[in-house]
Amino acid sequence: MADQAGLQVSLRQAAPIPLAARLACAGGELVALVGPSGSGKTTILRCIAGLTHPGEGAVSCAGEVWLDTAKGIDLVPQRRSVGIVFQHYALFPHLSAQRNVVAAMSHIPEGERAGRARDLLQLVHLSGLEGRYPRQLSGGQQQRVALARALARDPEVLLLDEPFAAVDRVTRRRLQRELAQLRARIRVPIILVTHDLDEARVLADRMVILSRGETLQDGPSAQVMARPATAQVARLLDQHNLFEGRVLAQRPDEGKTLLVWLDYTLEA
Repeated sequence: MADQAGLQVSLRQAAPIPLAARLACAGGELVALVGPSGSGKTTILRCIAGLTHPGEGAVSCAGEVWLDTAKGIDLVPQRRSVGIVFQHYALFPHLSAQRNVVAAMSHIPEGERAGRARDLLQLVHLSGLEGRYPRQLSGGQQQRVALARALARDPEVLLLDEPFAAVDRVTRRRLQRELAQLRARIRVPIILVTHDLDEARVLADRMVILSRGETLQDGPSAQVMARPATAQVARLLDQHNLFEGRVLAQRPDEGKTLLVWLDYTLEA
């Protein structure tokens, strides 16, 4: 459960995309949203950022209410302290790396922006590349610029929407390591949307398993992977140790249940 300085989300609607999702993320914690395409992962991020408006729900972060449909509260995106990193970078092609980062600094005095941008680019391992344009950067370097720009807003929550899906495997692993190092320094709630179960297991403190917009299971990553709450969750986690059997008999006095599986009778 998130603390008062963390992020808390509850979303409900029947259409156009069904939602029955709840999640919490403490400062410094990374929570992965995992589920098949169409399960509502990106919609949840957009609701947190204020880009999508759910039928019902509440979003609060750092003690401030961003959304409470019951009270008529729905802050515009500009009033929500959110940094977003998209899958396909979304950089301004006509601006250098440094100017892309500066573009997110309207809240900082103009004379401080260039130095702050250089510091952020150094933080994401891009020192010396400040003057390059997106077309002159590799996919991994462009994603680092996108991350620096997201951090330039001094966000109270960082939203990552499949941030490593568009880069090759070697670059993806390098970016994952860098994110693991970075999160210890920024100490804000981080929500990661990913289809990669290995990525979720390695990076996330907790996993939220979603299907059709509904939270099916929420818990520590190792626990969720080892103990799926239902057969549906196990299938979504690509677990193959699911077997169908039939209850043959129950013996309460002995504390036993007899199961028939294939040609075997098992005691449980």
